[in-house]
Amino acid sequence: MKCSEMPYRRVEIEEVRDFFDKLISESRSAKSGEEQFDIHRKYYEYMSDVYTNLKLGVFRHNIDTTEEYYLAENDHIDEITPLISKYVNDYNKVLYESPYRSYLEEKISRVAFKNIELQNNSISDLILPLMQEENALISRYDKIIASARIPFNGEELNISLLRKYLTDSDRDVRKRAWKALSEYFSSVTDEIDEIFDKLVKNRTEQARKLGFENYVELGYNRMNRNAYRRKEVENFRRQVKESFVPFVSELQKKRQEQIGVDALKYYDNDMFFKEGNPRPVGTPEQIMQAGLQMYKELSPETAEFFDFMIENELFDVLGRKTKKAGGYMDYLPKYKSPFIFANFNGTSSDVDVITHECGHAFQGYVTRDDEIMEHNDLTMETAEIHSMSMEYFTYGWMDKFFGDRAGDYLKMHLQDSVTFIPYGCMVDEFQHIIYDKPDMTPADRKEVWKELEKTYRPWLDFDGDPFFSEGGYWQRQGHIFWNPFYYIDYVLASVVAMQFKVWMDKDFKDAWEHYLKLCKLSVKDFYENELDEAGLKSPFRDGTIKTLADEMRAKTL
Repeated sequence: MKCSEMPYRRVEIEEVRDFFDKLISESRSAKSGEEQFDIHRKYYEYMSDVYTNLKLGVFRHNIDTTEEYYLAENDHIDEITPLISKYVNDYNKVLYESPYRSYLEEKISRVAFKNIELQNNSISDLILPLMQEENALISRYDKIIASARIPFNGEELNISLLRKYLTDSDRDVRKRAWKALSEYFSSVTDEIDEIFDKLVKNRTEQARKLGFENYVELGYNRMNRNAYRRKEVENFRRQVKESFVPFVSELQKKRQEQIGVDALKYYDNDMFFKEGNPRPVGTPEQIMQAGLQMYKELSPETAEFFDFMIENELFDVLGRKTKKAGGYMDYLPKYKSPFIFANFNGTSSDVDVITHECGHAFQGYVTRDDEIMEHNDLTMETAEIHSMSMEYFTYGWMDKFFGDRAGDYLKMHLQDSVTFIPYGCMVDEFQHIIYDKPDMTPADRKEVWKELEKTYRPWLDFDGDPFFSEGGYWQRQGHIFWNPFYYIDYVLASVVAMQFKVWMDKDFKDAWEHYLKLCKLSVKDFYENELDEAGLKSPFRDGTIKTLADEMRAKTL
């Protein structure tokens, strides 16, 4: 079914409550594991419908944040989502405490039951009002970002549409564009500080009501950190500081030569070539057509997948002034359909949508017939492997998007991917510090970011910009507001995806077969076990990051 034709129905919380009251009663009365799993199938069917409607409502609000009907629906969804989570958790407790748990673990997976344990400790009637307030605060931040109207070169642009000027080949143009962005954030920074201060205090209060010292442990539970915790992440960041920060610092000297400047400034940070970064050649329609041809040639599985996406109009990728910033993939379980939201803006990021977001969507597509819903309750450090690896597997088709500058794109993509590793760790460490010390002032938080820049990005010069040089850059990183502790998943996934890059350069077919295997594994097992099964090394293992940094240095320097 075409996405535009999928009917939307408001989810009424009373109906959800009644369903779970009955389901819990039936599940508790089950006389065998087989009977209890048959009852659990009713949960799959019902929640497929609920999740589909929730996601459609949010998606249709995101494509036009000014449309009144879906604006109201988005507010309603913000309000009921914590309540639904509570009902789901109450039901999952029945499965967790079942006398037939061993049978259910065999059917559903041990991972799912570990996740239930984490969620049992993460929600309570005590905090539902706080969770609703948290959602409202996030939506308020989103509205500030989506409603940006930045005057530039005689146009009025949102942040997504400004990006092509932030990476303009003319250094003066991009300097002025960054100044315009800085001025916009300066104009709203007090409100963003207020929102974030309330978010930190809200999340800290949730944690303390649940018996945690601060939000860090609760945040890990909500991210379903079922195979590693803070200690392992800290060790990972330590390895990045030791191996990747010096490597990336060397890489910046090479990039400085590539763009022909005496010293790198912050408005040069996303630039890789003097003549400008490679941009896609052709219209959005031609980009989509090139994607269709690429996936037809990559594998039979990707050919079938992309045909399905096009046929059912599961892309909304054109940038519009009233559209939410950013991009993502989500999944509509009722229709077994991934869908992709993005903002094409004429830069190479348009192609990243056809690779990165399609990596997410492809994994959802190849597992769409798996009856066990919990198998696709992906933790993000796994989910992002699928997307980031797809960026590398599609390298051989970049001439379809960039013409004779395909080689430049590949060089840029590799350098950019490597440079991201320290930045992603910086975002993560920032959040740990903030939630460890929730009583910090907004000025304190900006000072923390300013100091972390010296550790993770020592090459970066903000040239005295009154907003960015004073530690304000983090306010444009939405993940800090949306999903605390999510961002490190991009980093973990990126270093695993780089292992696939090294692998495919030696044996593309073998690397692809293992990638496909990883996609189909979903979350049937724990993170490091799945990496082992797919022939990959854990990023937490001492030595993995140093070895990878050496391998990537050979490819980029």
